[in-house]
Amino acid sequence: MSRIVDPEKKKALCARLARIEGQLRGLQKLIDSDADCEKIAQQLAAARKALDKSFFSMVGCMIEQGDQPPEHVAEMLTKFA
Repeated sequence: MSRIVDPEKKKALCARLARIEGQLRGLQKLIDSDADCEKIAQQLAAARKALDKSFFSMVGCMIEQGDQPPEHVAEMLTKFA
């Protein structure tokens, strides 16, 4: 099992996730205020891309740390990406 060991990378990933959390709260407000579906879809797409970027950032950390064989990283990418 691999963990993110670099404290700066952990902090950056958590900050990114906090921003995404804010995006999701904003989405809930848009829905509650009966916003246009296209605007909601645009914000959903932005949140999804932000989550994808977070995922790939985490995978990059795994590769940099080198504590997992490349086959495991490739398997994880196939399974979750």
